[in-house]
Amino acid sequence: MFETLIQMIALIACGVGWRFLRPGKLSPEQVRHSLTESVYYLFLPALVLVVLWRTPIGLDSLRISLLSSSGTIFALIVSGLACRACRMPASVTGAIMLASAFPNATYLGLPVLQTTFGDWARSVAIQYDLFAATPLLFTIGVLVAQHFGEGEDDAGFMRRLLKIPPLWAAIIGSSLNLLGVPLNGSLEIVLNLLGDTVIPLMLVALGLSLQWRSISMRQIPPLMLVSTIQLLLTPLLIWQLAKPLGLEGELLSAVVLEAAMPSMVLGLVLCDRFRLDTTLYALAVTVTTLLSLVSLPLWFALV
Repeated sequence: MFETLIQMIALIACGVGWRFLRPGKLSPEQVRHSLTESVYYLFLPALVLVVLWRTPIGLDSLRISLLSSSGTIFALIVSGLACRACRMPASVTGAIMLASAFPNATYLGLPVLQTTFGDWARSVAIQYDLFAATPLLFTIGVLVAQHFGEGEDDAGFMRRLLKIPPLWAAIIGSSLNLLGVPLNGSLEIVLNLLGDTVIPLMLVALGLSLQWRSISMRQIPPLMLVSTIQLLLTPLLIWQLAKPLGLEGELLSAVVLEAAMPSMVLGLVLCDRFRLDTTLYALAVTVTTLLSLVSLPLWFALV
């Protein structure tokens, strides 16, 4: 795990370095947007398609989805109750709930799981995210953002879900898998070439996404709340729920590590759109990402 994190840190540091040095006269936001858009619309769908096409889909897939959904809903409830008890402003409450509930299951979880356990673990990260976390983000997550924010959303749930290319790739790949359609060798090579670019691009984009703004005293309690739920309570819950469901060995470790990932970068989009506290959310991504470099090895050793 330590060697894995060193590799992850090196790639994230490339993004951080680009943010400060700004080579080519391009702003960090422009570079990050270009990287994430290419990953989102091309490279990640290719990876999702090839992985789910050839990965056995069965009860473990259902268990992973159930655990991911349980962790997300648990974090939403706990963070919502905590914000209500502390009487936090609506824009802050919405940002905290999104940052606490939705982990960076693909952008960081995928490279961590693959380099720690091997190629088979890619399917765990993809299923944890695309079979539960992402659909919940664009349904329940949007409802939370609407309730505590100021913007309006005229797109329905299904329309939002239909605009997610990796989700389409997951549906197609799973369907071809279940139907027993063989994967053509040449097509597999092309998909693998595209998919192999996902991990380095995502980690560099993550480094570009980290915000280095000064933290005020009033932001410390919300950030502590998000970090506690995202990095401690949710993985603890998933660990306890996974045992009765029959998960064990490396699969159990992989699922718990997915639950222990830092806050999802994609939540920034919802914060911007619905006028939530975007600065707080960006700081939550940065703080939880940095803390996860310590908490992930601890969870790996514990589980």
